[in-house]
Amino acid sequence: MSGAGPTTRPKVPEGKARFVTTTQGEIKEGAFFVGYKTTWEPFQKEAKYQTPKKP
Repeated sequence: MSGAGPTTRPKVPEGKARFVTTTQGEIKEGAFFVGYKTTWEPFQKEAKYQTPKKP
C-alpha cells in the first residue's frame, strides 16, 4: 500500500435520529481513531407515585 492517501480525517456532519444525536470528537493531529459522542434524549416520562387508596 502506498502512503499517498490523505493525512487528515474528514469532518463528519452531526447525525440525528429520533432519540439520539451523534457528534464527532476533536480531530487530533497524528491520531488514528477519532471518537464520537452519543447523546440520548429521554423517551420515557416519569409519573409521580401516588399510594393506592386503602379499602
